[in-house]
Amino acid sequence: MTKCRPSTLVVGQFEQTHDPVSATRFVSSSPMSESLLITGTTREEKYKSLLPQLVALTDGENDLVANASNIVGALKQAFGFFWVGIYFVKKDQLVLGPFQGPIACTRISKGKGVCGSAWEKKQTIIVEDVDKFPGHIACSSDSKSEIVVPVFSNDGKVCAVIDVDSDQLSDFNSTDAHYLEEVAGLLSILHSRNDS
Repeated sequence: MTKCRPSTLVVGQFEQTHDPVSATRFVSSSPMSESLLITGTTREEKYKSLLPQLVALTDGENDLVANASNIVGALKQAFGFFWVGIYFVKKDQLVLGPFQGPIACTRISKGKGVCGSAWEKKQTIIVEDVDKFPGHIACSSDSKSEIVVPVFSNDGKVCAVIDVDSDQLSDFNSTDAHYLEEVAGLLSILHSRNDS
């Protein structure tokens, strides 16, 4: 890991550019690269730099779990969130998929907690203080705020949720919702081409 400047984290290859705003540019040496370049000072700028890299990272890979694992890892690496994971809908429950962070709840019923509520309502839910959310499932007492974004299959049903927790109160807003919904869109595409 190399730090080029305080707002830029570089892992892997990079090259200098003449643009003073973006002093480095992501260089992919293969169709699927394991390197990320996260630029920007605001969360929105970081999302904007990350999203095209997620597309490149998942290009050519049809295994949903492999792609979800890399997406979760990239989100954790880019933002340092306390916990990032994906729960997949299996029959009548959400079942824990790839995640980064402390151990987590394995199964969540529809309508239960933030994840189950986002699944049931088919909408993104932002919780500023998890202790004030009725029925919150406390997988970790260190989690203070949370955002959950549903992922839709081609038939319009929720097939998964992206769950992101912070150890800070009120850490998520509409910017996170917007860009994580774009990540959910990518996961929806990946779900439709899944080979497993």
